[in-house]
Amino acid sequence: MAIMAGVPQTSRPGQVPPAHLRVTHQDREHVVEHVKAAYAEGRFDKLEFDDRLERAMTARTHGDLMPIMTELYGTQAVPQLAPLPPPVRPERVPESNERLAAAVGHLLMVVGIPIAGPLILLLTGAKTSPYIRRQALEALNFQITVVGATVLLPFTVIGVVLLPFIWVAAVILSIVGGVTSLTEGNFRYPLTLRLVK
Repeated sequence: MAIMAGVPQTSRPGQVPPAHLRVTHQDREHVVEHVKAAYAEGRFDKLEFDDRLERAMTARTHGDLMPIMTELYGTQAVPQLAPLPPPVRPERVPESNERLAAAVGHLLMVVGIPIAGPLILLLTGAKTSPYIRRQALEALNFQITVVGATVLLPFTVIGVVLLPFIWVAAVILSIVGGVTSLTEGNFRYPLTLRLVK
């Protein structure tokens, strides 16, 4: 949407919409951005800012917005502001079967089956559920990190001493991850190499 001659454009560029046409939320937001930019430049005080902001937010037609833009820029073409970002769509709440599958991906490590559980989940359920994908990736990366440490640490004396503690911590964290998944949480493992994206 461009703004020319002090009026938001909802039609083709260079055409000013008739004053009686109703404005959209995007039209109002665009004018509000111009009001905020002008206030930030010190072009008017707080009282004038509040007045223009209220008029812009309660505008119903382009005729209501025209005076605000004319006060800011006169009748010349108005400079472009960066477009507003698209609204963030909230993610749907995961269903009980999704939460259970995600928890299994975390908890299979407790019964001694690392990597396989989250990998199977990633290959099967990740396409249909963003929640399963996120949890399976987190569990997979953590379990790869633990297995990698198990293979590499025995080459050092300190590693041999640390290995049991690492596995106890891994089991506890897997249980926490599984329980968090059941309650729709997004658990992040500490000290994890996130190799799989």
